[in-house]
Amino acid sequence: MSEAKATRVAAIRGAVQAEANTSDAILSATEELLRGIVEANGLEPGEMISAIFTTTEDLDAEFPAAAARRMGLNDVPLMCAREIPVPGAMPSVIRVLLHANLPVGDPPRHVYLGETRNLRADLESAQ
Repeated sequence: MSEAKATRVAAIRGAVQAEANTSDAILSATEELLRGIVEANGLEPGEMISAIFTTTEDLDAEFPAAAARRMGLNDVPLMCAREIPVPGAMPSVIRVLLHANLPVGDPPRHVYLGETRNLRADLESAQ
């Protein structure tokens, strides 16, 4: 029998822009972001603790959490919120803060897709 690897709770960040304020565009962008985070961090659904999604105020056609549910994350508590409308902020952005159990020693790999890489250019692991 193999030994279980020690884990710790980690917060994984990510962002993506939706192509339009439509349900399909928001769901598609959110799924792309979540799949990127899952892949980059080698996550299984049982390792996910919770997720908080935010959207800029120009995105109101769908809840990003609906994409997670569509992906089968039915046992993960999810919440959606609105970003602060800062003048000049990047538009059409969906952000996530995902809490997960990661192996001790494995740093979280944050995923910023497309133009959102500019939001956190300081993160080497941003894709």
